[in-house]
Amino acid sequence: MSLPPDFLAGLAARLSTVDAELARHYSGDRHGQPIHTAYVSGADASKDITHEWGVAATELAERHAGLLTELAGADILERVRETLAQRPVQDLRLDFEDGYGTRGDEVEDRDALRAGQILAALPAEVRSRGIRIKGLTTAEYERAIRTLERVLEGAGGVPDGFVFTIPKIRAAEQADLAVRLCEALESAHGLPSGALRFELQIESPQAVIAADGTATVARAIQLSAGRCSGLHYGTYDYSAACGISPQFQSLEHPVADHAKAVMQAAAAQTGVWVCDGSTQVAPVGTDEEVAAAVARHFRLVTRSLERGYYQGWDMHPGHLVTRWLATFAFFRGALAAAAPRIDRYLARRGGAVVDEPATAQALATVVLRGLDCGAFEPDDVTVVAPAATVDVLTLLRERKLPTT
Repeated sequence: MSLPPDFLAGLAARLSTVDAELARHYSGDRHGQPIHTAYVSGADASKDITHEWGVAATELAERHAGLLTELAGADILERVRETLAQRPVQDLRLDFEDGYGTRGDEVEDRDALRAGQILAALPAEVRSRGIRIKGLTTAEYERAIRTLERVLEGAGGVPDGFVFTIPKIRAAEQADLAVRLCEALESAHGLPSGALRFELQIESPQAVIAADGTATVARAIQLSAGRCSGLHYGTYDYSAACGISPQFQSLEHPVADHAKAVMQAAAAQTGVWVCDGSTQVAPVGTDEEVAAAVARHFRLVTRSLERGYYQGWDMHPGHLVTRWLATFAFFRGALAAAAPRIDRYLARRGGAVVDEPATAQALATVVLRGLDCGAFEPDDVTVVAPAATVDVLTLLRERKLPTT
């Protein structure tokens, strides 16, 4: 090179510093994201809650099998039936905030202890579980902490996959306070360091854009010291705060799309999952009303998946039907598109689309997501792409597959 050695050495040193900072802030994607979070009031849950939701969802699926078949096909509906019977809920939150209300300290203490017992007793098929506490605000923080402690007491420690959701985030500093709270609880209760993790619920414009114009949610992630596992969009609080008239508040309103796009960009490659919000339309009422709600939720879930939001809230057992149906249909469609391209990529053949390593990574990732949620089996992949075993797909996803 014609450039002086001291210049090149200085450039290398600075680039190493930049790389180290990027690696610290962006550790990479985290795998195993559940397809949904089921929300149940902390006052209403029982130890059989997942079975009860599965039974109720199955009853709805049987009553509206014709419509569901029209939406996704008989084979996918049969897979949904099997899923509802065996593992209907992947992620569960017992709610002690808006869905619970104010019930008095003695009542909430009792419900929180019982919630801990329920969470500890959930079947292994429930990948993650936890509670939504009241907000870390001056008006509610004492009750929020007290409930969290009672839940841990009832559970006899930290249940497997435990996470608590923090609502009403408006400032990045609240994430730092959450970290300090986790540290204090771990110390006070003799818990392992790092045992407690939390999610941030994004339900106000200030959580997306701060007063100085910066992205609050991005700063909040960085202040979370690796304890933030997810960002959850709060559909109706956020829409109301933006002044959207109630009849137009939904997951597909432009303000929702903007908020979730900022959340998605802030969380990308940090290991923090983004979770879409809920719909207030439950599949109840007349057959016509239920059918309309079913079709609507199927469309909303599909829309979210197409935009890269692979998890969403379910507020009613009937939502499980369309959650699984839309998810399976989406990933079946993704497999049909991805498998031939993966096959060509592995064989280094040409075609109408020439994929690069980053695209091959994305193709492998969507197929592995489909396998993880149970939309299809490994044999469904290799029948089209014989070399695309799970191990090979994993190497593609990690961009570790040898190029020769």
